[in-house]
Amino acid sequence: MRIPISWLAEFVELPVGTTVDDIHAALVSVGLEEEGSHDFDLEGPIVVGEVLEFGDEPQSNGKTIRWCSVRVALPGRLAADGGADVRGIVCGAHNFFVGDKVVVTLPGAVLPGGFAIAARKTYGHVSDGMIASARELGLGDDHDGILRLATLGLDPEVGTDALALLSLDDAAVEVNVTPDRGYAFSIRGIAREYAHATGAVFRDPAAGLDAPDDLDGFSVVIDDEAPIRGRVGASVFVTRVVRGVDPTLPSPAWLVSRLKLAGIRSISLIVDITNYVMIELGQPIHGYDLDRLTGGIVVRRPRAGETLKTLDGQTRTLDPEDLVIADDSGAIGLAGVMGGFTTEISDETTNVLVEAANFDPVSIARTARRHKLPSEASKRFERGVDPEVAAAAAARVVQLLEELAGGRADTLGSVHHAHTALEPIFLPDSYISGLVGVNYTDDEITSSLIEIGATLEYAHDGLLVTPPSWRPDLTHKSTLAEEVARIVGYSRIPSEVPVAPPGRGLTREQRLRRLAGETLASAGSTEVLAYPFVSSASNELFGSPDGSPVAAVKLANPLDAEVPYLRVTLLPGLVDIARRNLSRGLTDLALFEIGAVFQPVAGTRYGVEEVPAGALLPDADTLARLDASIPPQPWHVGLLALGNAIDKQPGQPAVPVGIADVLDTVRVLAAALDVPIVVRQSSHAALHPGRTAEIVVPIEGANTVSVGYVGELLPALAGDLDLPRVVAVSELDLGALIELAARTVEATPLAGYPAATQDVSLVVAADVPAADVLNAVRLGSGELLESIRLVDDYRGSGIEPGSKSLTFALRFRAPDRTLTAAEASEARIAGAAEAERRFGAIVRE
Repeated sequence: MRIPISWLAEFVELPVGTTVDDIHAALVSVGLEEEGSHDFDLEGPIVVGEVLEFGDEPQSNGKTIRWCSVRVALPGRLAADGGADVRGIVCGAHNFFVGDKVVVTLPGAVLPGGFAIAARKTYGHVSDGMIASARELGLGDDHDGILRLATLGLDPEVGTDALALLSLDDAAVEVNVTPDRGYAFSIRGIAREYAHATGAVFRDPAAGLDAPDDLDGFSVVIDDEAPIRGRVGASVFVTRVVRGVDPTLPSPAWLVSRLKLAGIRSISLIVDITNYVMIELGQPIHGYDLDRLTGGIVVRRPRAGETLKTLDGQTRTLDPEDLVIADDSGAIGLAGVMGGFTTEISDETTNVLVEAANFDPVSIARTARRHKLPSEASKRFERGVDPEVAAAAAARVVQLLEELAGGRADTLGSVHHAHTALEPIFLPDSYISGLVGVNYTDDEITSSLIEIGATLEYAHDGLLVTPPSWRPDLTHKSTLAEEVARIVGYSRIPSEVPVAPPGRGLTREQRLRRLAGETLASAGSTEVLAYPFVSSASNELFGSPDGSPVAAVKLANPLDAEVPYLRVTLLPGLVDIARRNLSRGLTDLALFEIGAVFQPVAGTRYGVEEVPAGALLPDADTLARLDASIPPQPWHVGLLALGNAIDKQPGQPAVPVGIADVLDTVRVLAAALDVPIVVRQSSHAALHPGRTAEIVVPIEGANTVSVGYVGELLPALAGDLDLPRVVAVSELDLGALIELAARTVEATPLAGYPAATQDVSLVVAADVPAADVLNAVRLGSGELLESIRLVDDYRGSGIEPGSKSLTFALRFRAPDRTLTAAEASEARIAGAAEAERRFGAIVRE
């Protein structure tokens, strides 16, 4: 929220010399976060000038310039820069006339962006200044010609300071407003907060404004008999009529300046007035061309297949949950989001219908996201607008239309008010002091609550506190405690670290997940966090080994319709992050992510039809129902590497990344978790068929548990994704690894006797995984086998086609004696025999 200082000063007293930093400090003290400051980035001398004469001079480049004589000070006076009162200025615009009052930037002035003005020779003349356009002054986007002050209804004295005249000497502070404090999206709300922080007197801009008693005759029907989720779409709806407005009149400079500083572009006088009141009071306003309305207004849900052309020119298909404003011709606006094209205010509008309403925040938020149509109005409605300010806001718009647009108020209008007051909150004695840890006096508590606008009733052992209409976020006694703490001052809260109770700490799973992240980071990978929302194609490509459809959870209201599913695998997110970084010149990447994936059981419906009330503690049945509504969410770890593992350097060529690098990282992770893993050949629809492996963990006997895979993306797929030809990836079930991790670590005793080493070469079918053969030899060799490694895979001369020769290095050792060669040979033969029994392996001599 941007707050022009001059606007703020209208409703709360600012001491002389108050700076942007002073205002920020005050607002931060009551819980508003500082964002920055804004001004027009102008430095004088910038003054009012009068065009005395000019001559058109065609140039060789086809352009015609004007050599102008401009008075910049009254006769006999020095100009603002100390020079003569009449200046010669070159101007490329042609939209002004002799006698026009214009804005002149004299030498020494600085325009936005650090553009300094100086006397300079151009087109054969020395131009002693510049005549400015609205865009050059930061007032708007118009750059077709210079700014003629007459078009703003101004006729100031020559030499007048144009910065003060056009309110260009103002500045704005910007604060971040949290979603629960929608009232602070207004000058009214910020002024109240500044008063809380400094004790300055607050003058409510809504005071004294209301709908007249004789307002009647305009038909408004709230047709929402079947509200969405039990919430009526509109609880307040006020209409006023102003006749005889002149929409061609210019918006005053002070209004344009304030809107600009508040981040709102000036459009036209009537629209500017509605935006001005929205910023001032926090109540979005919509204006209709009364003569283009057909009948009265109906607030309803859309009919099946109904469409609406909104003010941005797009025709939108309406959803049954939307809330629309309609007349006899059909929908004419998306309530609380954007008006319709058919009743738009135009230069022909003379009679205006002013609407100030209060809409259901949930309905407005869903509509704005559904249609990807955020607006200043929806931003306020979805956070909650004061239902009691609608009539005052409509009256303020009528007042400005009369003062600035020449209109006259009509008694035609309506007032619908069905909003219920906020429920009182019981605040027990001593609750706030016990919660915050500060001994607040009763006077501090009551005065703080009264200051925020609450009404109090004394009850047995406490207070009944009714929040003000603009504070729907106050729903519990704890929220009242927060208000007292910030109004009295956060400095009163002691800075003492509480003592952690014994027996607490991270669970085993949490500790091992942290260990996994620290291990991968230490191994040279960078942790990333990807969005969990993906497309169906991504889930099928990376989440299914054979590319078949996979069960996935689809969001009912996705942020992006192109990625409406929750991920079943981490790889789509890692690939997207790699593509983004690669496009920014980061060609060597080693990434990892630890996160949850969502793997629903096919045919099971997830989600709840009714969300339990947040104010009530759910019972066991409710918790069980909520648990059943959530799909399984195992923790996975994903790895991706591309580019060079070692950069090129003198005497050393670059070493590109491959599957071996990611596999080494997987082994490091497994060693850190103390999980023995075995790598065996596998396949995956998205991975290179010859460079894909399954990661398994041996358990009892010959059984294994699959915990993930490692491989390289298909080169064609990598090309389609604008990635290098070689992209190595891996995904592991971290939850399964943690479950299989050793509960206790046993130290391996030092060997006291020498080892016996032997090799064995076995010929098997080429499609038999080497890991399975190794496991068979390991099991057959018995307890004397200390280690076994695959050292060669030969498929050349001397080996039958379709076969391969696998050579294993075996190391045998006995804990109590020195082995004989015969004992080692016997164990080796037993291992080979087991491989022969399982896979038909033949010992190769």
